[in-house]
Amino acid sequence: MELLLRGASLVDRISRFFGIIAAILVILSCVISAGNAFSRYAFDMSSNAWLEIQWQMFAGIFLLGAPWVLKLNEHVRVDLFYGALGARGKLWVDVFGILLFLYPASLIMLDMSLPWFLDSYRQSETSANAGGLPVWPVKALLPLGFALMLLQGTAELVRRVAALRGVIDLDVRYEKPVQ
Repeated sequence: MELLLRGASLVDRISRFFGIIAAILVILSCVISAGNAFSRYAFDMSSNAWLEIQWQMFAGIFLLGAPWVLKLNEHVRVDLFYGALGARGKLWVDVFGILLFLYPASLIMLDMSLPWFLDSYRQSETSANAGGLPVWPVKALLPLGFALMLLQGTAELVRRVAALRGVIDLDVRYEKPVQ
């Protein structure tokens, strides 16, 4: 179990790295959006590439940041009864949620998006818009994001199982081992 928990910590560091990239993309997207608006209104100039890079960055923000959000336990959860459960009940709900929802959805998305990206890459697909950008890099974010989500989900599953077995104490609200 100790080896699995160390692996979970490694996955956390990977998710944090991509979470930082997502945060940087937020800042860059805001700067590009403001710059594009300024050039459009001040100089009557704009470019499809500037508009496209914004939605591509949004995809990166969402897909690269989601595993880190899962790690922080800040993801959206429909709380019909979760809040009323004790610590062990919450751990079990999390285990079943990972196994029954996160894994199947991520595996399906990975299975569907990987060939889609590979076809786009092989064709060097670019946007149909005049002055548009290549689209295969943003399509690569889908399989990457869902692979990262599978890794982080596995790290969370390891922690939940370790907590259920009494190997670690886990504060379910914040997913941090209790010191």
